[in-house]
Amino acid sequence: MQEQRQAALQLAALHVKGRPLALYNAWDAGSAKAVAAAGARAVGTSSWALAAAHGFDDGEEIPLALVAQIAGRIVRSVALPVTVDIEGAYSSDPDTAAANVALLLAQGVAGINVEDRVVAGAGLHDIDSQCARIAAIRAMAESRGVPLFINARTDVFFTPSAAPRAVLGEAMARAEAYARAGASGLFVPGLLDIEVIGELAAATALPLNVMMMPGAPSVERVAAAGVARISHGPAPYLAAMAAVEAGARAALA
Repeated sequence: MQEQRQAALQLAALHVKGRPLALYNAWDAGSAKAVAAAGARAVGTSSWALAAAHGFDDGEEIPLALVAQIAGRIVRSVALPVTVDIEGAYSSDPDTAAANVALLLAQGVAGINVEDRVVAGAGLHDIDSQCARIAAIRAMAESRGVPLFINARTDVFFTPSAAPRAVLGEAMARAEAYARAGASGLFVPGLLDIEVIGELAAATALPLNVMMMPGAPSVERVAAAGVARISHGPAPYLAAMAAVEAGARAALA
């Protein structure tokens, strides 16, 4: 437990505005070991990649028990803090969501991503509902003596046709509320506007996490804007599978 506590504290300390923690996201123990060998300071999973690697679609289609098993294999394979994407914590009910996260805690994880999108539904959970889940997860982790890094993901910037500045106010409101509920960081996938990134980073006390994707600003620019964490999402898995396919085509030609 002390080792897990230290890993969680180490993960939190790696989030520095302007000197972002880079996560080249993994999906199993093998990919995590490769990322660690490259010099990573922490390992984070991608829910999409982890599901796809095991024959499931994203959106909590992969059984939670299997996610926990994979998380445990990763934790035991690398000497680094491990943070796991648990999507929407597999429940809208705060107590059930906390119990689900406890399964990952039992495997030694130091952090999680939990999102406010309604999985297998439409839209986002309202702020109060999402705060209740975050607070329940925080209380559960604290009761176990683990300062779990809760990276609160908001999908406001994934709203179809929404201009980033048009939803910036909602993102700021969610950031403030999630921080009060016990979140450790704010993850804003889909946000590519460098000016809005900078404004949001300055407006929230939470370390800001962005995702590299087509059209995203450079690492240097997001660092200068005050970002504290950079994720790569499913891109590493897609690149790895493209390399496997290319190798297979050459071998089978």
